[in-house]
Amino acid sequence: MADLVRVIYRKYDGTLHWNSTMRRLGEDEHGVWLGQPPGGTTRKGTGPPVIFECAHVALFPRDAWWTAEFNAPPRRTDLYADITTPPRWRSAAEVTMVDLDLDVARRRGEHEPRLLDEDEFADHRVRYGYSAETVAQATASAEWLMAAVAAGAEPFAGAYRHWLEQVADG
Repeated sequence: MADLVRVIYRKYDGTLHWNSTMRRLGEDEHGVWLGQPPGGTTRKGTGPPVIFECAHVALFPRDAWWTAEFNAPPRRTDLYADITTPPRWRSAAEVTMVDLDLDVARRRGEHEPRLLDEDEFADHRVRYGYSAETVAQATASAEWLMAAVAAGAEPFAGAYRHWLEQVADG
């Protein structure tokens, strides 16, 4: 039986955000890779399940302030990276981090990424009282991701494909 991992994103105030269970695929120099085949589910908080029609893999880098999800076709967004606190492994079966609102996305077939949710980041920065270090790390991570994705750096260029193939057929 495959190793299952509970993935828990929270907001800065501790509120449960996106959460799911994914299969551990392995590790490489970029971090830990988890995946779900087509039909996998996630939840926003305690809401109803959201079904992913296509396979996807998630990368949890070591000591970085982001996570990334890579989606199989036909999903329009092939890369969606969340700016987060560094992922923390509470056990081999659970990873958790705080979602810091900013996101970097790349649409399938496009070269340039887009920075999303700057307004939400500005609002939550005040509402939740993000520390100066949190703001600096989140901003620096978003800038780094934008540059790395635009430059075609790994793992954003193609290193993820090996992992995506492992879940693409269910």
